[in-house]
Amino acid sequence: MTREAFEEAVSDALDLIPVELADRMDNVVVLVEDEPTAEQLQGEEDDLLGIYEGTPLTERDSWWAGSLPDRITIFRGPTLRMCDSAEEVVEEVAVTVVHEVAHHFGIDDERLHELGWA
Repeated sequence: MTREAFEEAVSDALDLIPVELADRMDNVVVLVEDEPTAEQLQGEEDDLLGIYEGTPLTERDSWWAGSLPDRITIFRGPTLRMCDSAEEVVEEVAVTVVHEVAHHFGIDDERLHELGWA
């Protein structure tokens, strides 16, 4: 899958987020990178599909004002290696985007597993 098609899949996944939630996303950018950096992999699995880096909305306080945007990064390489078809890539990207956006809202991995978004 081309980078352009992958970025479109990420954009389409973001469109799946209900408007009520999308409107509450605050100071966060969604990026596509080919591979995670060594720093991003620290303590993570080698097949990291996405990562949220920032301060969840539930933990922000007055000290947070003026901070740089949080980042959600979706990784193309690991996703393509994991999936066998373009359809699988689109599905996995959607799950990964929802998973990382949930972290922005303060939902942890344990709860995401319970909800089936891990």
